[in-house]
Amino acid sequence: MRNPYGEIFRVPGAKGFAAAAFFARLPIAMAPIGIVAMLSQARGEYWLAGAVSATFALTNAFAAPQISRWIDRFGQTAVATPTTIMSVIAFLTLLAATHYDWPSWSLFVSAFLAAAMPSVPAMVRARWTEKFRDRPELNTAFAFESVADELVYIAGASLSVGLSVALFPEAGMLASTILLAFGMAAFILQRSSEPKVRQPEHGSSGSAIMLRPVQIITLALIFVGSIFATAEVSSVAITKELGQPTAASLVIGVYAAGSFIVGLIVGALNLQAPKQRLLALSIAVVALTTLPLLVANTVPLLALAVFVSGVAISPTFIMAFGLIERRVPEAMLTEGITWVMTGIGIGMALGAFVAGWVVDNYGAQNGFWVSVAAGTIAFVIVLFGQKTLAGETESEISQAAPQAAE
Repeated sequence: MRNPYGEIFRVPGAKGFAAAAFFARLPIAMAPIGIVAMLSQARGEYWLAGAVSATFALTNAFAAPQISRWIDRFGQTAVATPTTIMSVIAFLTLLAATHYDWPSWSLFVSAFLAAAMPSVPAMVRARWTEKFRDRPELNTAFAFESVADELVYIAGASLSVGLSVALFPEAGMLASTILLAFGMAAFILQRSSEPKVRQPEHGSSGSAIMLRPVQIITLALIFVGSIFATAEVSSVAITKELGQPTAASLVIGVYAAGSFIVGLIVGALNLQAPKQRLLALSIAVVALTTLPLLVANTVPLLALAVFVSGVAISPTFIMAFGLIERRVPEAMLTEGITWVMTGIGIGMALGAFVAGWVVDNYGAQNGFWVSVAAGTIAFVIVLFGQKTLAGETESEISQAAPQAAE
């Protein structure tokens, strides 16, 4: 029986850039929570820790698409090298500012500049696209990357907090900075797999976010990201309410496990249905599987309901990135992927905030109503966007791109 994952890694250079990218993107999960763990221990002020972490996360969310736009225009090496160096220096400054008790403003400035960290998930997907453009293997490659993203968020956050608690406050952020520096160096040095720079068609210099498919998918995934964050916040609150707070890590772990398993299966299948329909189907499953969460009032029931609710998360991401690859001009691919990643990140931040507010005011179990509402809205967005997602070919979008620039 053929192993589709084995086949994609037979391509020269694939193992190298995929491995480097995995380690280089661990800071995506490690840095935000690592800043909180570091500053809360070193300064003893959670508001300050949260504010500095938010400064980094939100700045990176809006800076990453612009950096990716430059990558599309000038190449990964030309742009990712200086931005990574800037980010590493800023992280080291943040570590020094924390350790030597520098003024609070230095923490915010360092976090702001550290947000120059480029989007590794977008760059590695661009390399896979260069290898397998218009081939079924690309779906498998995107599935692998979605699963890798899941592992990053699971392992990265745990590793960052664990090091800070077990060793010293700055340990998690120090490890994150080292991984960023060496992971990106290993990734950038693999020049043979770097996508070639493509000139925009018809002289377009517009942003990918001005394209309707990118807008639809990004908006939908803001709400999908909200579901992801709400599951974590509400699970922590419910397990605490049930007197079993340590069970929260298990519940969150099975949530990711459901997504992980189904993502691998979908990646191994050569699905022939149109991707916009598969995206709508995946989000419909996401929305429907939020309903059992409303009645999960014991830890075993909660774990089961959370596992089921996670099964369609990876397939949703796989189809979303597959649509971006098909509906965005080649010269805008990295930026287009980054906008989708940004949407997920914004959704997670908003979902955590709204779910936290609902839990505080209406009880832990009601936090999952945020998931139900977000899933419904995401499905409606994609449902009404079917014609746009299906009807425009890449050439038609390319012709529309100059209008987006105006």
